[in-house]
Amino acid sequence: MDLGIIVYALNLAAIYGLMAIGISILWSSVGMINMAHGATFAVAGYGAWLASEAMKPVILAMLGKTMMASLATAGIVVGAALLVGALMGALIYLLAFLPIHDKPNFAVRSLIVTLAINIATVQALLFFFGPRSRSLPKIFGFGRFEVFGVSIRYDQAGTILCTAILLLVVLEWLRHSRKGLEIRAMMQNPEGAALSGVSVRRTGLPIMMVTGMLAGMAAVLLSQTIFVSPTAGAIPLIKGLTIALLGGLGSVPGAVLGALLIGFIEAFTGIIPFLGQRYVMFVQFAFIITVLVIRPRGLGGLLDETRE
Repeated sequence: MDLGIIVYALNLAAIYGLMAIGISILWSSVGMINMAHGATFAVAGYGAWLASEAMKPVILAMLGKTMMASLATAGIVVGAALLVGALMGALIYLLAFLPIHDKPNFAVRSLIVTLAINIATVQALLFFFGPRSRSLPKIFGFGRFEVFGVSIRYDQAGTILCTAILLLVVLEWLRHSRKGLEIRAMMQNPEGAALSGVSVRRTGLPIMMVTGMLAGMAAVLLSQTIFVSPTAGAIPLIKGLTIALLGGLGSVPGAVLGALLIGFIEAFTGIIPFLGQRYVMFVQFAFIITVLVIRPRGLGGLLDETRE
């Protein structure tokens, strides 16, 4: 077996995991499934593209075609994606959370509102940018290196490493910061957190911004292999939702495990001669359905176990 397929699977798992973890955190903390997560992905991608296009002449004039210029471009692309993702998360908070979070059937209402935001955002992107795809700069450069005889592309190694670092930072923030402790309290026991003085309105905004940043980073990492387009967030949204369900909504470790499983299933299904890329989605959904039939609360089931 070519060990390179394992690297490819980890690369897919890293990107899908960023989306799934954001969806899980949002659901477990404020009880909201964000169907505009794909829109955040696409908007952040375009934000990174606009920033790179605007700063390209400035960087070229100041630094030329040097290593420092490449690092500056990478910093601008990543920074713009994180910023735009956070701002898009704040916008969704203002439109889809703040007005209805205390209304009956909030979960259903928010799902409908965020779905409407997603559709409107895709149409707005089509209106302003057209259907033509855009390419982001290669923030990890071009080329390959070998580890134990396995050829690894720079973008694959960079994606896996950046995802691990970003998730570590987010988890440490959740574990040690005051706001992170409030979010964890909301994730474990929303009623108890509210009785202890943790405000859902104040906690919702940083949660939406952090999950938006995760979607923005996923957009940059995925754009290293495909292009940015108005509908680019559709497949990552579907994969993120299904992985979050597989891992158990609200369970971050479950989302990580689910992302790894789906990444490996996609990678290995693609190399099976009688299946190939045409049947990747079929095999993935068959696996997810089988797991949910056997274990309806998913692999993690954090909220169910906590509430029991």
